[in-house]
Order: sequence, then C-alpha cells, then structure tokens
Amino acid sequence: MADHQEASFTLPSDPAEVAAARRFVAEVLGRWGLDGDGDAADSIRLMVSELATNAVQHTFGQSPTFTVELRLDREEVLRIGVTDSHPRFPRRLPAAVQQDNGRGMSIIRVLAAEAGGRLSVTPTAEGGKTVWITLPWAAAPVPVC
Repeated sequence: MADHQEASFTLPSDPAEVAAARRFVAEVLGRWGLDGDGDAADSIRLMVSELATNAVQHTFGQSPTFTVELRLDREEVLRIGVTDSHPRFPRRLPAAVQQDNGRGMSIIRVLAAEAGGRLSVTPTAEGGKTVWITLPWAAAPVPVC
C-alpha cells in the first residue's frame, strides 16, 4: 500500500445524497482494507452521515455541493473531511430533551474520541469550511500464510 492514499467525491447538496456519501466512504475504505462489518466501519458510516447531513441542512442553500475527502497516511492515520462552501463553522446547539436534531456534532465528537481520534474544522481558500475527523487507522489484519 502507498504511503499516502486519497479519494474524494463531490455531490449535490441534497438530503438524498447523504446515502451516496456513506456508500462512497464504505467502498473506498473497504478497498483500503477496513472490515465493512466491524464496529469501526459502523462508526465511520454514522460520522459521515452526520457530517454530510450537516453540510446539506445547515448551509441554508448557500452551498450547492459538498465534497467528501478521504486521506490515509502511512496506514496509520485516516482523515475524513466534508467540505461545503458556507462560511459559518458548526456550533454546538443546545439539545433540548424533546429535540430530534441538533446532536450531530456531539455524536461525531464522542464517536471520534471513543476511537482515539478527534474532530476539527478548517476554513477553505474559497470561504467555506472542511469538518475533519482524524482517526487511527483500523484496517483488518493481513492473514499470515
């Protein structure tokens, strides 16, 4: 495997495209060796769903597309980013007990921390932002023959 691998996919900012973002990430990470049936894959799919949903819902129509980026460095660190063109960074919303939404960033933060990773946000040169999840790589072990 190469020292650095990356893949990206740009999608229309439409709620129906969140599933396509999830499938893209699952397919790429499967090719890179992640067990698609494991807990790590489930957590990553959930985090990507939350990030893509935020990119669609919280840009208020000001981001016609969003991009999912994957970077694997030296088979040690996986970075997953979702970029949109809206300038406002995500903020933690107070989540009322009865509220059905507003918990996405908290979910992502907890899942990333449980996996030994972290969440960060960086501005883009075009005025938008990328929300990154950085995780230790958890590929399936290679069988010894």
